[in-house]
Amino acid sequence: MTTALITGSTAGLGAAFARRLAADGHDLVLVARDTKRLREQATELHDRHGIEAEVRTADLSTDAGIDAVADRLGSRRNPVDLLINNAGFGNKGRFLDVPMADELTMLKVHCEAVLRLTSAAVEPMRERGRGGVVNVASVAAFVPRGTYGASKAWVVQFTQGVAKDLAGSGVRLMALAPGFVRTEFHQRAGMSTDNIPNWMWLDADNVVAAALADLSRGRTLSIPDPRYKALMGAAKLVPRGLLGGLTSRTGRKYGPQ
Repeated sequence: MTTALITGSTAGLGAAFARRLAADGHDLVLVARDTKRLREQATELHDRHGIEAEVRTADLSTDAGIDAVADRLGSRRNPVDLLINNAGFGNKGRFLDVPMADELTMLKVHCEAVLRLTSAAVEPMRERGRGGVVNVASVAAFVPRGTYGASKAWVVQFTQGVAKDLAGSGVRLMALAPGFVRTEFHQRAGMSTDNIPNWMWLDADNVVAAALADLSRGRTLSIPDPRYKALMGAAKLVPRGLLGGLTSRTGRKYGPQ
């Protein structure tokens, strides 16, 4: 059996990754801030699939939380074979409407935590000659849409750059860039989603299945749906300045309010 560590495991894509990997027979290290939910999740996955599920309570917006998870990833005795950097959140409001402290917390979770945990994971993976990392980004990475999109653009560029550096080592890295996924994400941020068309929504389990298939193919970027692949392809053809105006207007019409 191999072991997968998932951050933000109790909700959304993190929970979907946990369900799929447990069903596939992987032992798990589940990481989130809510100890009660973690323990309930671990018990359910163990009872249903017979796997071992370790619980790690950690807040990745703090150095102590990042350090605790990095220490677990660095273990040679109980190695982690697959890291899913999924933890993340959104801030409601336009730039300057959001407190600077909240913006910095987002960068801590989306960028610094991803950097440090990826580094902690891939070093022992490279020694063993195998392993994988999935860093969850967003299609927001490819359009000019504020701090959230900028942080996810960093995730994509970082992941693909490290993947090139580690080519041939047996360690695979991939950025996952889904569109709107039916999870708790928007609700937790206090964002209404009533104005988002049904066709733009993706199912979390389907996203995870596509992501794991793309990782097994050796891809460094996964956009897990033909609709969003087409949209991102079209976005490349639009001049950057015009794209900024379009995404701003579209974001106000269809994005979280």
